[in-house]
Amino acid sequence: MIILGIDPGFGRVGYGIIRKNGSQLTAITYGLIETPPIALPDRLQLIHREVKDLISTHKPDALATERLLFTKNQTTAMDVAKALGCILLATAETGLPYTEYSPPEIKQSITGTGRAEKKQIQFMVTKLLGLQSTPKPDDVADALAIAITHALRTLSTPQATLPPFPVGKPTR
Repeated sequence: MIILGIDPGFGRVGYGIIRKNGSQLTAITYGLIETPPIALPDRLQLIHREVKDLISTHKPDALATERLLFTKNQTTAMDVAKALGCILLATAETGLPYTEYSPPEIKQSITGTGRAEKKQIQFMVTKLLGLQSTPKPDDVADALAIAITHALRTLSTPQATLPPFPVGKPTR
């Protein structure tokens, strides 16, 4: 299974593409989509085009993003929400399944605690993917953490399709 994780942003969109093969996780590619200070529609178009290119080049089986949670800067929240809309449009146009995870869900999946610090997440991303160095900037490490979260929460083993064990008294 190939998973595209995206850390949505307006000026910078982090992305990470990983492969899940059984319990093995491998980084395929990761990086940053940066938008120059140009007109809003042009920036959004650039994000849409770059995400669509990533999808067509790497053919992921799923896309996951971080759920937007903003409490302070409403202007930033609106711009990031617009960028996320363009990302979701690219997802819909390609028929790619989409999932979003809250920051505490990502932290819990990666480190075992929903209150982990950035450094702990970066350390675990580096270890889980067997990377030589920590992906930089933070947006990229976050995108890989999102992809890893989806991989860990997605059961792709044959056992996952079995019905649950019966609960209660056995029948004879």
